[in-house]
Amino acid sequence: MRGKFRMKAVEGWKKETLGRLAQLTMGQSPDSKHYSEEENGLPFLQGCAEFEARFPKHKMYCSQTKKLAHAGSILFSVRAPVGKINIADRAYIIGRGLAAIFGIDVDQSYLEHYLIFKEQNFQNASQGSTFEAINSAELNGWPIYYPTSKPEQAKIAEILSTVDRAIEQTEALIAKQQRIKTGLMQDLLTRGIDEHGNLRSEQTHQFKDSPLGRIPVEWALKKIGDVFEIQLGKMLSQKATEGRAPFFYLGNKNVQWDRVDTSGLQQMDFNERERRKFELKLNDILVCEGGEVGRTTIWREEVETCYYQKAVHRLRPIDQQFLPSLFPRFMKWCIRKGLLSDYTSQTSIAHLTQEKLAAVPIMVPTLPEQRKLNAAFDQLDNELGNQAAKLSKLRSLKTALMQDLLMGKKRVLPLLDAEGLKS
Repeated sequence: MRGKFRMKAVEGWKKETLGRLAQLTMGQSPDSKHYSEEENGLPFLQGCAEFEARFPKHKMYCSQTKKLAHAGSILFSVRAPVGKINIADRAYIIGRGLAAIFGIDVDQSYLEHYLIFKEQNFQNASQGSTFEAINSAELNGWPIYYPTSKPEQAKIAEILSTVDRAIEQTEALIAKQQRIKTGLMQDLLTRGIDEHGNLRSEQTHQFKDSPLGRIPVEWALKKIGDVFEIQLGKMLSQKATEGRAPFFYLGNKNVQWDRVDTSGLQQMDFNERERRKFELKLNDILVCEGGEVGRTTIWREEVETCYYQKAVHRLRPIDQQFLPSLFPRFMKWCIRKGLLSDYTSQTSIAHLTQEKLAAVPIMVPTLPEQRKLNAAFDQLDNELGNQAAKLSKLRSLKTALMQDLLMGKKRVLPLLDAEGLKS
């Protein structure tokens, strides 16, 4: 039987098959002539394509009811990806890609968490099948480990649901802060910050037209090639000079937004002249020439000695006109606004040549104002970073709690006793 496992028995816990603990309804697809995008009949789900974070978002209706998932049922994907679940927030007609599960002799919320916990096991069990699916017999026979006490089941589910809500709230806060950051990026890079620390406004300050839109009259408008020295990297070479060790270099895939990915660095031979020309220095700006054109980051000496290849541009400010740390933010804004597309060579693969990159317009505030802009961006990034770290901890906590509580390694009996509930 798929999913079979052995473990040391815990007092008050037992293992039983899913089919004995819950009512299972395997989906069945109605004739397509009964489908409609208009509200005719009940909402219809063929599989997990319309699953979202917790509840599905249906697109189709069906006027013929064959198999029904009642409100509150666990919607379980029986086809790849097997084991993915959602909760039915209303009655749904379900197709053959889904099963509906409703606990009879086990707490429904406990069962939901347990199935989420075992999702990878379901996927592993389905691999090797022609369609990567799980059938009715296999699903009915799947072992469920649970405490026989309903209050204990409910308390475990309550603890895990509390962590889930904290995760959802943190995710929502991150999404909100990201939207604020996007809006503020537009304001900071088109209006700037005046001498009083406030965003400029066309009602109180003078602006001028530019290829980048309306910008403050105090800002210079230049081309990237007038502000930065641009150097494309070394052409890839498979030859190594005898007796000389090759050196690490960055390729396109290593240059990510806001970071350098040093995993899987490749090596190539650089002679002495090439080493002087292509060696990276602290705060060098790196821009992708191909692939995700314009993806930009800063070199922070992640590797002691490193060079770069032709798929990457290296930029260094001329006469300290522009802060390197502000440039990736400018490039991200340019891409979001679609301003870089006019400078990208559109062949079979997109490229941003050195000449084209040099011709891209860039606004140049004074250095003191650039520092103010950077400080505002840094504050936003720090807030997002703090929430991301919190989210990571909550997810780690959830993983640990599921392993401990759903396997009976840690018991909730003291909590039940404290609340005066019988276990």
